[in-house]
Amino acid sequence: MKCLVKAPAKINLTLDVLHKRPDGYHEVEMVMTTIDLADRIELSDDNSSRVKLMSEFRFVPNDHRNLAYQAAELFRKRMGITRGVNIYLEKNIPVAAGLAGGSSDAAAVLRGLNDLWQVGLTKDELAIMGEELGSDVPFCVYGGTALSTGRGEKIQPLPAPPTCWVILAKPSIGVSTADVYHALKVNRIEHPNTKDMCKALEMKNYDQMCASVGNVLEPVTTRMHKEVKLIKDQMKRFGADAVLMSGSGPTVFGLVRHESRLHRIYNGLRGFCDQVYAVRLLGERENLAKNLA
Repeated sequence: MKCLVKAPAKINLTLDVLHKRPDGYHEVEMVMTTIDLADRIELSDDNSSRVKLMSEFRFVPNDHRNLAYQAAELFRKRMGITRGVNIYLEKNIPVAAGLAGGSSDAAAVLRGLNDLWQVGLTKDELAIMGEELGSDVPFCVYGGTALSTGRGEKIQPLPAPPTCWVILAKPSIGVSTADVYHALKVNRIEHPNTKDMCKALEMKNYDQMCASVGNVLEPVTTRMHKEVKLIKDQMKRFGADAVLMSGSGPTVFGLVRHESRLHRIYNGLRGFCDQVYAVRLLGERENLAKNLA
């Protein structure tokens, strides 16, 4: 038996840090949405009673260091399944980019094994399981657009953003999320207006959405890596309607409504970094489900 699953990337329309919690994590408030840039995962039943992960992308570990591998082990343990599984991972999302590629892979494995082995868990149950793997995994289980709070594991669905293009540009560097959070001065944060962003999505107001983007981690990563600011400045100069770093970076995204401007920005950015993508938003959970079929 085989199962094919799509693992889409996400971008942060807002990312706010409220305070550091007693458990050592940060209390966050984020608006995230999935985009049409995705890894593809093939799962197949195996009689060896082992998890085997394969990928042609040389920077992807094929053992417990990989969240997709961890997800398969966790699912088997929780469900008492002794059968093994082969995981083939086609990697399209940049690694260590602030796009939740690893978390989305883990979420896709949970969804895929639930179908492959006909376990019958709900999305809510899969999301709770995903909390053990990482703060972004519950959102990636659901997909679509949502307000994420707590450590990121509390998910409140939101309407899909207004239709637009997304330009992504990732410089040839990796960013440690732990290092970025460690350098963040919580008492000096200029907080984005998450309520305005939620209102913009509810009203399908593109201009208000563009005006409400914000990420408190962006200044921290920019101080560490000047390439992020360079790309952001160029994207603004080429005419993106809104420009923001996603997650802890270093990927910068721009929102663009008009296709003619999209091509100008895309071609201009190719001179500044190798990894540039032009994609669409995937929309609401129901639409995401259709895209994953």
